[in-house]
Amino acid sequence: MNTINETNFQFPEQKSVYKGKVREVYSINDKLLVMIATDRLSAFDVILPRQIPFKGQILNQIATKMMKDTVDIVPNWLLANPDENVAIGHLCNPFKVEMVIRGYLSGHAAREYKAGKRILCGVEMVDGLKENDKFPLPIITPSTKAENGEHDEDISRENILANQIVSEEDYLILEDYTRKLFERGSEIAAKRGLILVDTKYEFGKTKEGEILLIDEIHTPDSSRYFYADGYQERQHKNENQKQLSKEFVRQWLIEKGFQGKENQQIPEMSDEKVVEISNRYIELYEQITGEAFVKASAGNVLDRIEKNVMDFLSK
Repeated sequence: MNTINETNFQFPEQKSVYKGKVREVYSINDKLLVMIATDRLSAFDVILPRQIPFKGQILNQIATKMMKDTVDIVPNWLLANPDENVAIGHLCNPFKVEMVIRGYLSGHAAREYKAGKRILCGVEMVDGLKENDKFPLPIITPSTKAENGEHDEDISRENILANQIVSEEDYLILEDYTRKLFERGSEIAAKRGLILVDTKYEFGKTKEGEILLIDEIHTPDSSRYFYADGYQERQHKNENQKQLSKEFVRQWLIEKGFQGKENQQIPEMSDEKVVEISNRYIELYEQITGEAFVKASAGNVLDRIEKNVMDFLSK
């Protein structure tokens, strides 16, 4: 498949390029950002060697739909989607924290809980829970926004404020927006027979001082979903939950002895595994949006993206 591993465009009035784990962001004329979703796959903060067909398109289109479905409660950066893999929006100065919110004891929180910890990012997790149980109330467990090649780190609200990473005034807004987005995301998921288990949101501030939701939202890379049907029965029987998220990639890596730690070898991913992962991403797209996934043209993908972005910028 003609997947996107990296881009090296030169757009008019381009100022800089930031290459994240999955997205590549071009700054244009100090006003716009062109965000391109590649087909790279990351887990445990490590970019894996194989790209996943249509993954970038899926992430971009889910995030776009969710931005439009939440703009009435939280303002966001998005202006246009000139290509299936591209979002263009307002230039923002990102906050250096990711706002992680958890409705259930799963993933990282469950691993910490199993290790005996009851405080995560300064927030208490009540006793008596088992993996995938619902928290009495959703908890916000922020993490630092890692630079290239570094790992995100848990951080408490108190440390964020003490180290002046975010002002208290701004942080209260981030918390409020995070809870509102999670509530709306949970409502959207429920209509599709899913449970939004946990997710993360990123925010930035415009030159005018407005705080906007940026980056992706409610995608399988940033969120964890369970199927609602049979959830309670599986919990009662202590069975694994049926889920749609990137956790299945993490579990496969763990089984192969890889968790992103030093001196660990990334396991080889077969063509069959690549197709399986691609199909799982398509499944989530169709489940969460309620729409059939339409694959973008897989001819020369980079030429297609460049033309569509150039056409937009020239208007």
